[in-house]
Amino acid sequence: MFDAIGLALFTMVGITKTLALGFPFWVAIVMGCITGAAGGVMRDVLINELPLVFRKEIYAMACVIGGLVYYICHGLHFDPIITQMAGGISVFLVRIIAVKYQIGLPILKGET
Repeated sequence: MFDAIGLALFTMVGITKTLALGFPFWVAIVMGCITGAAGGVMRDVLINELPLVFRKEIYAMACVIGGLVYYICHGLHFDPIITQMAGGISVFLVRIIAVKYQIGLPILKGET
């Protein structure tokens, strides 16, 4: 639960700060993913666990979805607070649903 909250907050901070510096939206979404995922990686490394980003679970993809929701709300000229809330809530919900129902991305298998 707290992991999903932190992921959502750091993703929105990364996106908002990148846009404030004048970068395009695709850069903001990438930076939001990096900011959100890097916090989780640092936490997991410090407690000596395999980072969630490197497992099958949906983690960074939740950041991308939140960034796209942010982009859509921004394009519709919503209030900045509403835009950040909608993006953050979407990251939170995607992460919680992925954990609850054990939804993951497919794993690529190499040649044998």
